[in-house]
Amino acid sequence: MFLPSRASTTQTYERIHFEVHDREMEHMISRRLGDALNRQLNRELYSAYLYMSMAAYYESIKLKGFSHWMQAQVTEELMHAMKLFEALSQMEVRILMMPIEAPPVNWVSPLRCFEDVLKHEKLVTSLINDLVKMSQNENNANAVNALKWFVNEQKEEEEHASEILEKCRRALDTQALKVLDDELSERPWPMG
Repeated sequence: MFLPSRASTTQTYERIHFEVHDREMEHMISRRLGDALNRQLNRELYSAYLYMSMAAYYESIKLKGFSHWMQAQVTEELMHAMKLFEALSQMEVRILMMPIEAPPVNWVSPLRCFEDVLKHEKLVTSLINDLVKMSQNENNANAVNALKWFVNEQKEEEEHASEILEKCRRALDTQALKVLDDELSERPWPMG
């Protein structure tokens, strides 16, 4: 019968202890990063609130297709918030609900409203990129991995907003705007 020496048993214990400790440290997140991720959760909810306000604006000027597109965007933003909520939960970050800022309620024109969509998506992209940098600086692989999905999603969000904005710019007359409104009414609802 083979019995390990006291020295090899101690080395094995230390190796296992450090491996377990390293895995535990992987899941730990600094308060600074946890607070920043909580702020991003709030911003995702604000995004839904903003797009709901835009949907109401488009309803008020009888552009039902634009309103439909914005309502679908509300659903998508809520899905983003839930995805971030789940990531925070998995990283064992204390999730804090904060007040949501009131969004604008009126725009000068349908074009201006969509300009604000693109401007907002670019802001969200920069916020996500800042979170990725912070996560990398803190060597938090879990946070970096969770944020990769958001980085890719933001590329899509900006592309879609840019496309529609360009169509809005070309549709300056009422008839062309109506055609674009009909097109936007066909947007499928996001699947979670």
